[in-house]
Amino acid sequence: MSTIYLIDDHAMMRDGLRALLETAGHTIAGETGDVTRGLAEVARLEPDITLLDLHLDGRSGFELLVELQRRQLPTRVIVLTLSDHARNVAEALRMGAAGYLVKGSASTELLAAVEAVASGRRYLSTSLTDVAVNGLTAPLGRDKGSTLSPRERQILVMVARGKSSAAIGEELHLSPKTVDTYRSRLMAKLDLPDVPALVRWAIREGLVDLDE
Repeated sequence: MSTIYLIDDHAMMRDGLRALLETAGHTIAGETGDVTRGLAEVARLEPDITLLDLHLDGRSGFELLVELQRRQLPTRVIVLTLSDHARNVAEALRMGAAGYLVKGSASTELLAAVEAVASGRRYLSTSLTDVAVNGLTAPLGRDKGSTLSPRERQILVMVARGKSSAAIGEELHLSPKTVDTYRSRLMAKLDLPDVPALVRWAIREGLVDLDE
């Protein structure tokens, strides 16, 4: 059985996941709806698996994926989210997620995903479309997004969510000037003229949702 950490900003969702997983014999190491607290506790507790929603209150789960990858923490991540957007699936796996499930999947599928990921395999929700599945393994080729580093993707998401350079710098321990440099580099790499164009690109590619 596995130790599991839950990151979802809906308490009722976490309660349901806890009940299901504990009944199946797994141990819940902890839970939160906050990215910063989640990162700190995953680093401290080192759960076997982290269940992560991509769309959290005021933050993006992609930010946590980037930091887990950068720190090379031993937990394996299963994304459990509402979005089945092909770009989100591909980005999550490129950022180190071991599994991707769409909310609304059967409880048996979640348990199967936990078992698979705990065994070192990847798991994709059976509800994903053929287009999304193909997008996971297809080479990105001329896709400009493929040139972005994990840190650049992280800052792109934060910019698209309307955060200032000062706010981003405070969260990531960077100077506002450094954040401005990243933002300029993003516009250059993606061949975009300004910040509104960056935001539109991030929304179109599924990195942020309009209803977040």
